[in-house]
Amino acid sequence: MIRAGETIECHSLDFGREKINLFLSFCKRKTLRISVHPDKSVTIDAPKNMKLDDIFTLARKRAPWILKQKNYFERFQPLPAARNYISGETHYYLGKQYRLKVIKQNKSSVKLRGQYFYIYSSNRNDVKKTETLLNNWYSVHANKIFSQRFEICSKIAKKHKIPPPKLRFRKMLKRWGSCTKNGTITLNYELVKAPVHCIDYVIMHEICHLKIPSHNKQFMTLLSKCMPDWERRKERLEKVLV
Repeated sequence: MIRAGETIECHSLDFGREKINLFLSFCKRKTLRISVHPDKSVTIDAPKNMKLDDIFTLARKRAPWILKQKNYFERFQPLPAARNYISGETHYYLGKQYRLKVIKQNKSSVKLRGQYFYIYSSNRNDVKKTETLLNNWYSVHANKIFSQRFEICSKIAKKHKIPPPKLRFRKMLKRWGSCTKNGTITLNYELVKAPVHCIDYVIMHEICHLKIPSHNKQFMTLLSKCMPDWERRKERLEKVLV
């Protein structure tokens, strides 16, 4: 995490065919800390008197782990899928597929019945309007479902002395969720298209970050205590097409 007033040095490390960009800062600490963040940036916090050669030696040793973490975040990002918003097209909700049926009707609305999304619109050929109607429906249901799952996950986290977080929602292009150091978790509305157990995984993942910001061994241990089968859920989430 970059702090106000802190001097940041930009470096790069070659490892095989990969070039790893590094953001280095010196601060009051006894050991070197390497962090890989959700945006795939890599930061290094080093003791003030540590030599640059020693820093690079340690960073090179951690290079396989750094690349693994960067790959982790790459796979954790939602996969975009083109949509035409016409009858017959498939859309997801809570991990299940439903087909669109766009029907002309003066009063606009969206209904989920059986295996279909029924989109009622005054102009069934206006695909932009169909998209807006469906996205509004997703937003309403995402608020309700996320809030319910958030309460369940928060109760589990409380047992592990994780501070109670705040929750908000918004459209995010490249991430399922995020958290801030002030204790706010943001979830991507698109996550409502994933199975419930995957939604719980993202929520629990972000909640655990409130106690341990980095993806280190301690974080993985905490996540495993809160959600023993998180790896299975994560693997399923990576296959979700939104």
